[in-house]
Amino acid sequence: MEEFKKFKKYIDGHRIESKESALKVTMAIQSSELNAGHGNYTRTLHVPKMFSQADKKRFEKIVDTTYTIFSKTIEAYRKDPAIRKLFPFSKELEELILLRPQYPIPIPICRIDVFYDENHKEFHFCEFNTDGTSAMNENRRLNEFLDLNNAFTALKPDCEIMELMESWVDAFLLTYASSFEAKSDPHIAIVDFLENAYLSELYEFEKLFKKRGFVCEVVDIRDLKYDGSKLVNVKTNTTFDVIYRRAVTKDVMEHYDELKDNFIQCVKDGNVVLIGAFQTQIVHHKCINQVLFDKTMRTYFTEEECAFLDEHLPKTYDLTLDVANRIVLQKADWIIKPKDSYAAKGVWAGCDLNQEHWAQVLYDFVDHDYIAQEYIPPFKSENIDLVNYDHWMMYSNLTGLYTYNGVFAGVYSRMSDSGIISTQYNEKTVPTLFLSNEE
Repeated sequence: MEEFKKFKKYIDGHRIESKESALKVTMAIQSSELNAGHGNYTRTLHVPKMFSQADKKRFEKIVDTTYTIFSKTIEAYRKDPAIRKLFPFSKELEELILLRPQYPIPIPICRIDVFYDENHKEFHFCEFNTDGTSAMNENRRLNEFLDLNNAFTALKPDCEIMELMESWVDAFLLTYASSFEAKSDPHIAIVDFLENAYLSELYEFEKLFKKRGFVCEVVDIRDLKYDGSKLVNVKTNTTFDVIYRRAVTKDVMEHYDELKDNFIQCVKDGNVVLIGAFQTQIVHHKCINQVLFDKTMRTYFTEEECAFLDEHLPKTYDLTLDVANRIVLQKADWIIKPKDSYAAKGVWAGCDLNQEHWAQVLYDFVDHDYIAQEYIPPFKSENIDLVNYDHWMMYSNLTGLYTYNGVFAGVYSRMSDSGIISTQYNEKTVPTLFLSNEE
């Protein structure tokens, strides 16, 4: 890409200035809500991710097809007991999943993470985040900090930046407005288990809703009490009409007994609109890859949709002893993951481990609700971390396609010099641009 070459040439020709600029960006991050303390703050690189208009069209097409498949899967789960048997959900969770939302949108928000080959415009799926989808504010702030990037301000690329915070507020309000008996001035609760939450982002969303004139509170889900008709924050006595659920289903189910008489009962009674209904778990759970290959599930898809999945979905198996024996000597080709987790917790890529360590973790997690998944080598691109190094390096890329109400909304770009791209594995997050003059 010509624009990248311009950035590289400029940075190489202005090394001292560029290093100072990179330090300014890092200091701005550390002084912002992207700094969670204890050395836990967002790391970045000096060249933003730059996609073409052709890439944008490709992302829109990926989202359209994938969302159609998701919608069909959710509806099949509702109607067909044979499909429900393909999922390892408890009776309690199945009951929650079968509660039909008060709005027509199957999945209001998700992020479809893909390994995208920028040269050939091809991709493979990594995973689907429909539960507690996050990092929209991280994306926004890194875009704002481009004003401190000397190469960006000097070169002034003609580009589009897809904003993800205000646009999600728009989508959220549109989803609520489509619900039964929607109010013009709803009280909004943003709920999570606050000790697990991406708190700074939740409070940023709270500010945006309040700026638009709505009553909005970030609430620990355990502080919601139900009186048989209304859901109330016991700390503020505020009643709520609609919930933006950031509490992931796994955490909800682990606290089911604690929540069943309040939050869960209110949802069952239909006395609050839950944006992030539990049916999203159908797609979020890691078993979705296996389900989408199942012959019974395939009867609900067109031939074109089946071919799309065959081409782009990595092979996935339960991590049984038999599977471990088959892949133990193929460590470069496999990755193992918990069936129901988030933030890449407990994920191991064989390519990051020596043979002895790979064999150890592989057999340690046999029959422990883990999957073995075909490892897709990520697309690598060049970038530079001027805060820590003076040389250019190749980084693996992960491209997150935000989808609001079924429509492509923007990209979350992450890069890493290890086999797993996550904050606990040396992740760097970079702002994303769509160049106006590149097809």
